[in-house]
Amino acid sequence: MRRMLLVLLLAAGPLQAAQSIDPVVFQALQEAQRAQQKGDYGAARRSLEKTSPREGSLEDALICRSRGYLAWAEGDNRRALEWLEKSYATGKLDDQAQAEERLNLARLNLVEGRYRRVVKLLSPLPEKAPEEQLKMLVQAYQGLAQHDRALPLAERYVRANPNAEDTWLQLLVAGNASLKRYAEAERWQRQLLLRTPDQTRAWWQLAGLQQMAGEEQRALATLRTARTKGLNFTEGELDNLVLMASAAEQPWQGARLLEGMIAEGLLQLSPARQERLGVLWWQARERARAASAYRELAGRTGQAGHWMNVAQLELEQANWRAGLDALGQAERAGADHQTVRDWRQWAESEMGMDKLPQFAQRP
Repeated sequence: MRRMLLVLLLAAGPLQAAQSIDPVVFQALQEAQRAQQKGDYGAARRSLEKTSPREGSLEDALICRSRGYLAWAEGDNRRALEWLEKSYATGKLDDQAQAEERLNLARLNLVEGRYRRVVKLLSPLPEKAPEEQLKMLVQAYQGLAQHDRALPLAERYVRANPNAEDTWLQLLVAGNASLKRYAEAERWQRQLLLRTPDQTRAWWQLAGLQQMAGEEQRALATLRTARTKGLNFTEGELDNLVLMASAAEQPWQGARLLEGMIAEGLLQLSPARQERLGVLWWQARERARAASAYRELAGRTGQAGHWMNVAQLELEQANWRAGLDALGQAERAGADHQTVRDWRQWAESEMGMDKLPQFAQRP
């Protein structure tokens, strides 16, 4: 069939290079372009489907490319990826078009969560790569939980662009925190704080990083500093700092932080916080402090369960008289008689011995 030398100007990702293609294919491409611009996707699809280019040819690459962009316009990312991958795989597009297709494939694969494909398409990244490509590769590494690969790229960008958007610094904070590099995470968080010194959230995140590093006193100092600047945290934010410590298996630090916030008036003491304090001290194996917290709580609530916790904690420390007294309080408050009887019998028979009953319940 007669071939022509034509300049293709396609709507999606223009291919502006003179290439010899089948005029029937070129006509189909033009018809599809006009129909797609009018929003008539059905007509565009029919124009493309009436061609039968040889597989792997330039015409095949162009038809697959157009079908891919049509599917993308229709919101069918899966089909768009199939067609664009097929077009890209032919290798028939010129260098400029091939580079554009690689970027579009990376964009689509990123949206679809196909992070390994994004990495393959974008790696290795040129030293002066555009921000979008750098960001896509960083996001792909993050999606693969490969923070150790994402962070150097993000740092490279921030060093080259000191006024980079906050999202880049936030990425560095989150990535380093995920790797438990809390000192590095704090360093980037402080840079964010310099940009937004009056943002309560930035101070809260700084305190959170310090708490995660097991430095509850520094976290408390950060909260105190923010308060002197007139910034106020919600009770939910402060409670979450304690919960973060518990989730990080740092009950001792969490208890110290909670005590400090209550002592400084950042949080009001409530039965729920009193119980949380008791649980944290118990988890930290600080039984004397846990018993003190639960005793104060039981005195306020009069609940049998709280008195039972006091009893168990005292008996675990061989504080027999205090434990038996707490059992009596629990029984008067309505505790299960059999459970109280079992504890009492054990305590009376084992006084002076360092073993606990098998039914002991711990938080």
